[in-house]
Formats: sequence, structure tokens, C-alpha cells
Amino acid sequence: MYTVIDSPIGELRLVAAHDAITQIEFSPFRDADGRPRGERDDDHPVLVECARQLRAYFAGELTEFDLPLAPAGTEFQQRVWKELCAIGFGETASYGAVALRLGLTNAASRAVGLANGRNPIPVVIPCHRVIGANGTLTGYAGGLERKQLLLDLERQDALF
Repeated sequence: MYTVIDSPIGELRLVAAHDAITQIEFSPFRDADGRPRGERDDDHPVLVECARQLRAYFAGELTEFDLPLAPAGTEFQQRVWKELCAIGFGETASYGAVALRLGLTNAASRAVGLANGRNPIPVVIPCHRVIGANGTLTGYAGGLERKQLLLDLERQDALF
């Protein structure tokens, strides 16, 4: 099941299965990608709560999400996504730093980047907080403009 909400970074489609969030998709939505979404259900409790928390995040009132998550991915991707959740609000880390936190060498940066790019629950699993080793913004599934908006939102809030 899914719902769609407006946000400062465009419409977001929130997808859930078995009472857990499985995907957050950026518009324009791609329906022909084979991902299961089910029927639209704007009143399902987990989707309502996800929408509430995202609105609070975008309003600068929430810095940590508390949602049941069930992202589909390989064991390595799951490890990377879990590590992304350890990057604090308003902070960033390089791909190499994430690799080192996982007990890998800097040579695993590319693999971390690939897993980061396959994160099915952006914003909540904060893949936008991962940047290049030299501090530059690098790829983001939602586009670099969205990544910059998310980082700016967190930096502004972190000042107060």
C-alpha cells in the first residue's frame, strides 16, 4: 500500500508492507520498475505516521525518525543502510568513512556508494548525508539539488 505527500523536495510516495515502510520514492514516480506497491491507502497507520514524521522533519521539528523499516536489499546493503542511520542529523560522512565504520578499507568506498545509491528509503535512511572525500556532493538518486536542500535544511536547524 502507498500514499503520496507533498514536501519541500517534491512529492514523495511512501510505500509500506506488513506494517513497515519499504520505500520512499521521489517524483516523478516510476511505476514500471516492477516494485510492489499495492493500492493507495492514505489512512493506513504506518503511512500516516511516516507522513507525520516527514512533515515534522521538513518543518525543523524532528531530527530522528522512529518508524518500522523493512528495506529490501542484500546483506551488505543492509549493513550500509544501518550505518547510514548512525550519521547524526546535520552531520556528513564520506563513503570511505562509512566503509571504515563497517570494518572495511577505504577501497570499499565504491561498494558503499553503490549500496548508498540503492537505498529504497531515502531521507529516513539518510543517504543524503554521505558526501565525497573532498567534501563535494556526489550522486544522489533524487538528484543533487534535493541532496543539497536536505543538507541545508539540517544545517540551518543545527544552528539553533
